[in-house]
Amino acid sequence: MRLLKVATCNLNQWAMEFENNMKNIKASIVEAKAAGAVIRLGPELEVTGYGCEDHFLELDTVTHAWECLKELLLGDWTDGILCSLGMPVIKGAERYNCQVLCMNRRIIMIRPKMWLANDGNYRELRWFTAWKQREKLEEFQLPIEMSEALDQKSVPFGYGYIQFIDTAVAAEVCEELFSPVPPHAELALNGVEVFMNASGSHHQLRKLDIRLNAFMGATHARGGVYMYSNQQGCDGSRLYYDGCACIVVNGDVVAQGSQFSLRDVEVIISQVDLDAVASLRGSISSFQEQASCKVKVSSVAVPCRLTQSFNLKITLSSPKKIIYHSPQEEIAFGPACWMWDYLRRSGASGFLLPLSGGADSSSVAAIVGCMCQLVVKEIAKGDEQVKADANRIGNYANGQFPTDSKEFAKRIFYTVFMGSENSSEETKRRAKQLADEIGAWHLDVCIDGVVSAVLLLFQTVTGKRPRYKVDGGSNAENLGLQNIQARMRMVLAFMLASLLPWVHSKPGFYLVLGSSNVDEGLRGYLTKYDCSSADINPIGSISKMDLRLFLKWAATNLGYPSLAEIEAAPPTAELEPIRSDYSQLDEVDMGMTYEELSVYGRMRKIFRCGPVSMFKNLCYKWGTKLSPAEVAEKVKYFFKYYSINRHKMTVLTPSYHAESYSPEDNRFDLRQFLYNSKWPYQFKKIDEIVDGLNGDSVAFPEEEANSNREIGVVAANSEDPSAGL
Repeated sequence: MRLLKVATCNLNQWAMEFENNMKNIKASIVEAKAAGAVIRLGPELEVTGYGCEDHFLELDTVTHAWECLKELLLGDWTDGILCSLGMPVIKGAERYNCQVLCMNRRIIMIRPKMWLANDGNYRELRWFTAWKQREKLEEFQLPIEMSEALDQKSVPFGYGYIQFIDTAVAAEVCEELFSPVPPHAELALNGVEVFMNASGSHHQLRKLDIRLNAFMGATHARGGVYMYSNQQGCDGSRLYYDGCACIVVNGDVVAQGSQFSLRDVEVIISQVDLDAVASLRGSISSFQEQASCKVKVSSVAVPCRLTQSFNLKITLSSPKKIIYHSPQEEIAFGPACWMWDYLRRSGASGFLLPLSGGADSSSVAAIVGCMCQLVVKEIAKGDEQVKADANRIGNYANGQFPTDSKEFAKRIFYTVFMGSENSSEETKRRAKQLADEIGAWHLDVCIDGVVSAVLLLFQTVTGKRPRYKVDGGSNAENLGLQNIQARMRMVLAFMLASLLPWVHSKPGFYLVLGSSNVDEGLRGYLTKYDCSSADINPIGSISKMDLRLFLKWAATNLGYPSLAEIEAAPPTAELEPIRSDYSQLDEVDMGMTYEELSVYGRMRKIFRCGPVSMFKNLCYKWGTKLSPAEVAEKVKYFFKYYSINRHKMTVLTPSYHAESYSPEDNRFDLRQFLYNSKWPYQFKKIDEIVDGLNGDSVAFPEEEANSNREIGVVAANSEDPSAGL
């Protein structure tokens, strides 16, 4: 037997915060060595943090990375252990995303990334060059400060592996695993038994199984030990890196780290038998045949042994059941951990949330409550960093610290119900009840006086006073009156967030939380610069359908029973007067259901459909319920208001990224914001197709069971209450 102990980790790194990153790296190495591991794998670009973005273009960033690496190599951190460290490296005129492989105070080789992530939220080609010289390793001259300090002038640089006396080890960096021809396939044929994947992979709902299936598939048919390391936390942007460091042996997961955690460092250890890898490979005839005619990959020889022989005192790691969170748990824990990192690193003293008593703002409140619960639980487990951060933010003194989530929420979480003459007693009551269940410090504010003052000013200037539509006003008057209320709430929210700590003799300021969901952003069903405008938004990339499922789950699992009543209530903006024969409803205002919006969003973004392609696809999807003409009207109506309101995405509050069809304009969904909302060419093509189908007998297949639902036919208002404003 060849027994090998390996360690991988989740690290909560922070872009450009080198001291924080080095502290976590050192802690992970210490823990790995204490456990007896001889290989330690860290996340991609762990020295600098993955999310440095255009800071990677600065020479300072690369220089500081070398300085940090020198500090590690001059100490005893790498003694007796192979460490894979992620950092940017400049070679000649090119900048590379690299794994620097070190052991015994020496750099063994530098492995540049060959296939860069450059879609969705990733823009690696903006900052790095892909390594293309696969044939051989080149000599890389170390920076003079490094070479003098280490007494090492050059190191092998490029695609290759390390050949130890008893095994072979190689790096495969993040995106390379998911490329059409991943390096591990060729490396396995060259005898590599241990693969180290350093990653910077962010959370997205329902994504983890794709990632884990890739790890298991990499070694299921060709054998091997696959190590995966990832960042975990908010490193300074909209993304939450969701950890889940793991170790896979011959297709079986033998160790799995947490996906969501407040811990800065989590190390995963496994004891594996490399003879099991050799045995599997020897039993696969096709593997043997392909290995006999393989393309040779360069290697670096290291005269060192990593494994131990048979020893009954050593326990081998066995396959484990994979832990997956439900989407509702992902919505609770992911944004909660992201907000905790944002709160503790921003210097703020807490959060302020305009709490309307509706589903969206209540979801945000529940997530803050979940965050408070996680903080108290982690402190109870003995995490001193979480305890120190909580004490500072909550302004605890004399050795006190949070032991109750409601008491902690009272210190760091303000909610405010900003009601008007159009608000109902039901939403006011629900907001107060939920705030009490969470423990938030709750305010009940009437904004009618502020709105009346603005209307009086308008009347003084123009000589006219607008009326609601139900009172005989025009669409323009109706829309203007709604927007005044919405925008006054934003102004009041920021004023309260900046001054309430002063009122209560607390230090700092509060971060304002937004609460618009991904479907409203896609449709533009929000007022520009209303309460959707905030400092951060934990649900801005989560669909209404998922949020309603989350509310049902949270009512029981987070201990906030009022959420069940909130979920059951029909969504309404409460910006128009309530009459016996009229009550404002979101889906009626929008002219489409939230379920339909989710379909449009996925078609537009995930399946890359323009108006004509979306129409054709929905004719099949909805053909048993709607005629082609009805489908056409729905598609045209969606694209009309999507394009009218696209400009709102340019000022969308920074939101936690969770959904694959997010319309976020900053980086994920790059499109123009000035459209011809009539789409004359595309809509004409749709009309021509509909005309060609008229009179024909069209047969549509039965829908699949999971999509065979009633399609809501909603009568659209003649005016969108937020269109263009």
